[in-house]
Amino acid sequence: MPHPSLFVCSRLGLVLGYLVVLGSTVASPWLPVVDASDLRNSAIVQAVSAARPAVVNIHGRKTLPAEYDVDGTVDAGHQVNGMGTGIIIDERGYIITNYHVVEGVKRIRATLADGTTVVAELVANDPKTDLAIIKVPEQNEFPVIRMGMSNDVMPGETVVAVGNAYGYEHTVTQGIVSALHRTVQVSDYQKYADLIQTDASINPGNSGGPLLNIDGDMIGINVAVRIGAQGIGFAIPVNHAMDVAADLLSCERVKQVTYGATLKTDFVEGSSHVVVAALSSDGPAARAGLKPGDVIRAVADREITRRLDVERALLGLQAGDQVAFEFRRDGETRTVDVTLTATGGVDSSLTDLAWSQLGVRLTPIPTASFRKYNSRYRGGLKIAAVREDSPAERHGMRRGDVLVGMHKWETISEDNVAYILNSAEFKATQPFRFYILRNNETLYGSMRLDGVP
Repeated sequence: MPHPSLFVCSRLGLVLGYLVVLGSTVASPWLPVVDASDLRNSAIVQAVSAARPAVVNIHGRKTLPAEYDVDGTVDAGHQVNGMGTGIIIDERGYIITNYHVVEGVKRIRATLADGTTVVAELVANDPKTDLAIIKVPEQNEFPVIRMGMSNDVMPGETVVAVGNAYGYEHTVTQGIVSALHRTVQVSDYQKYADLIQTDASINPGNSGGPLLNIDGDMIGINVAVRIGAQGIGFAIPVNHAMDVAADLLSCERVKQVTYGATLKTDFVEGSSHVVVAALSSDGPAARAGLKPGDVIRAVADREITRRLDVERALLGLQAGDQVAFEFRRDGETRTVDVTLTATGGVDSSLTDLAWSQLGVRLTPIPTASFRKYNSRYRGGLKIAAVREDSPAERHGMRRGDVLVGMHKWETISEDNVAYILNSAEFKATQPFRFYILRNNETLYGSMRLDGVP
């Protein structure tokens, strides 16, 4: 259970003790400083001016679930305005924000820096980290936020938060880094780890917006503020947020194609580089000649400094496309062509796979039927049977439960489960966390698959 002072109230993301912040919009033109003195055109002014074009307002309506007490329904679910901030991380219109900003919003509207409002689509989300990727229709190239690093953030250094506080677009607040590595649990199912604490004012509407350093580099994504306290706000470190973004935009997830390598971002002395951590046996990268330890410098002529850059370079490509990977090995720069291959799609024996590995038989739930659960998740699979003495039975799964998540992925469809069970990352993450719905409650537990070390 969370701390007694923490209680999640679904309405508008309010937390009794913490407020998971949301926001709104009133479009207004940006008035840059013109012919200002050096004193007026300070580092903060320059930092905000550089970041602002990549900051967007997100708004829409969402349906809140009903609330219950021991006697039954207290308050039926109803619609409210959901609001927040987003950050453009790719010139084609991909935007990162907090998942709670867009969760349950059927028509996501994004207002760009020039005041234009467009409809965005939800591309992917990770409820565990409360991060999501949305996309707006392509126009000319969108300005992209300048990425910093969070591994060298210093307590006491100046930071700037930008967001749509209470609906006032592009509100700027200044403060310092108060502390690092904070853990904040807001409910039984939502916990933020390793947060940056700041005293820069973060208000409803800032959620999903950037926390900048004095150089104008994004070092975090604003996520929450302590209610009833002065100057206690939190942000997800950018290093972690961009790793999650890389997973959400991976070519395996978006296009079901693979390059056959596991990559990691190393941060050393103010710089970062991407290293090949492992290769799929006889996969595309291995066949092309890449080896563990190679440092990826460019993919398809895009400079690579973090894992997200690789996935951005591969966005939109198909199986059979050939991509140039430039890398460093033993002080020498080399280039190989990697041919993307299909991941194989859904395992036709998914039913047997779920039964043998998890010990459950799963059946799809139509979207209309799933809505009755009033869940923060977008969908799930009903457990039709549980095998005796299986991992599922030993860890408390029951017939009638709805499986909504495993590890960091949702289980909306059978395709999702097939992808998870066949994922090398999933197999390497044991025990894994699973999430189920039971009697309008979200429950979770940890499970280890049989035969997996």
